[in-house]
Amino acid sequence: MRPLLTQTAFFMLALCAATLVAERSYAEPLAVRIGYVAWAPDPGPVLSNVIPEPTDAGLRGAELAIVDNNTTGRFLKHDYQLLTASEPELDATLDAARALHADGVRLFIGNLPARALSTLSAEFGDSLLFNAGSYDDALRTSQCLPNVLHTLPSRAMLADALGQFLLSRKLKRWLLISGPTEEDQAYAAALKRAAQRYGMRIVAEKEWSFDTDLRRAAQAEVPLFTQTDEYDVVLVADERGDFGEYIPYNTWYPRPVAGTQGLTPVGWHKTIETYGAAQLQKRFEQHAGRWMNSLDFASWLAVRSIGAAVTTLNSTDADAIGALSVSDRLPMDGFKGRKLSYRTWSGQLRQPIALVQPRALVTTSPQDGFLHPGTDLDTLGYDEPESQCRIAEHLNNS
Repeated sequence: MRPLLTQTAFFMLALCAATLVAERSYAEPLAVRIGYVAWAPDPGPVLSNVIPEPTDAGLRGAELAIVDNNTTGRFLKHDYQLLTASEPELDATLDAARALHADGVRLFIGNLPARALSTLSAEFGDSLLFNAGSYDDALRTSQCLPNVLHTLPSRAMLADALGQFLLSRKLKRWLLISGPTEEDQAYAAALKRAAQRYGMRIVAEKEWSFDTDLRRAAQAEVPLFTQTDEYDVVLVADERGDFGEYIPYNTWYPRPVAGTQGLTPVGWHKTIETYGAAQLQKRFEQHAGRWMNSLDFASWLAVRSIGAAVTTLNSTDADAIGALSVSDRLPMDGFKGRKLSYRTWSGQLRQPIALVQPRALVTTSPQDGFLHPGTDLDTLGYDEPESQCRIAEHLNNS
């Protein structure tokens, strides 16, 4: 019996030691380090008194999401940290991001132009990046960055959201005015695609090429510029705000204005209050001292996506988080009244798009009656047959 007692005591001691080790291991928090990489080109002088974007757009949304993640993460021993790489010059910003990667960071939020995002995607093949700064459609259709998910809506999603509403209101004849910049032309291309998709007719297409100070000349210049065949609505593609602010109420025909000015499709706006959004808006204003915009919301969604995946997996593995994100098992809520999910082909986050005027929410797309065999959210932007991307195949095979 003596050897049996000794063996029993040995197993009891081993069990106690294992319990202590497990408790000590459980007490150690799981560090979730997220790199936030941000750079925006200098827009240069504009020709109107446009209200500029906040210089911290995007960053404040990511910071608030870190707070939200840590609120629940503390109970699971998950410690979320935001590490910022942002410099006045693009090369210096990319070098700062490379330093974070060299230090072991594998989860990144990119508030970057499309080319810079593509550069980091190619260099950080073992990482997962969230695009929270570029509306570029090519990223979702032809460039197909295999390790990038998109929380910011594409231009095609915004244009389709607007097109659906205009069709529902029978505003089918469009005058399209676009600016000269690359971004303006990309927005105009998205609007023309929406017009073709929904059977609209562009009665005239004009490019704004004046360097006129419209603060003094809008009432004289804009009516003559918009004189053409009769139209139901004026569509404006002026992302920088050079002239678009002066189109409403100055057109040749008294018609509504939509696009980048007037009735505008956005990922987020200060007037969104339903489905608990008012609480998010209040917390953001307390944190940042200003209103939340689309870039803030996209960064907030990206960090919250990471939080939802880490909570589910209890892991910070970038490949596992990416694979879970493009599955139907990621629990995502974005205060929009719908369960949000990432498209398996392009990595684009499905989400309703708000149509707003400066001080009110007008409507939300998809509009009633626009149907899809999967989800009506896929009526916004490029559907699977329209995209060359198949990001889920890469993430699931990583």
